[in-house]
Amino acid sequence: RAKEIKTKLGTLLQKPDSTIDFIIAYPEKPPKTQKPSLEEALQWRDSLEKLLQNPYGLASFCSFLRSEFSEENAEFWMACEDYKKIKSPVKMAEKAKKIYEEFIQTEAHKEVNIDHFTKAVTMKNLVEPSPSSFDMAQKRIFALMEKDSLPRFVRSEFYQELIK
Repeated sequence: RAKEIKTKLGTLLQKPDSTIDFIIAYPEKPPKTQKPSLEEALQWRDSLEKLLQNPYGLASFCSFLRSEFSEENAEFWMACEDYKKIKSPVKMAEKAKKIYEEFIQTEAHKEVNIDHFTKAVTMKNLVEPSPSSFDMAQKRIFALMEKDSLPRFVRSEFYQELIK
């Protein structure tokens, strides 16, 4: 079974990029979802998790990150969340390859800022993809957004408009 998965992953890694397109559309403006209550929006100051779980908050945060040219962190986090929902080993391997190529690999188009150890662990995990393959990298990026991006978002016009 493990050999079968390794073979499939090896095959995937050799296929041209056109085989699988990894496209996620992120709205430019918050979606037409219900605007959060003031109480809800105020919780985001202290909880990146609550912010990311709210569709309006997530879209607002992504718009803010896009304005700062740092949306790759949120996009990576969302890609990992989608990845964890995949049940098919073949689809999981395909998605793992795309996430790796887009966010992890050195010089990737949207390379996220993770340390060498985390990158090495993630690469090792991809030999036999599982729902937890990107957990360490996702936790590092979450921590980075929580420590760095969230405080800037809370001070931004995007957020200040919400809590008026």
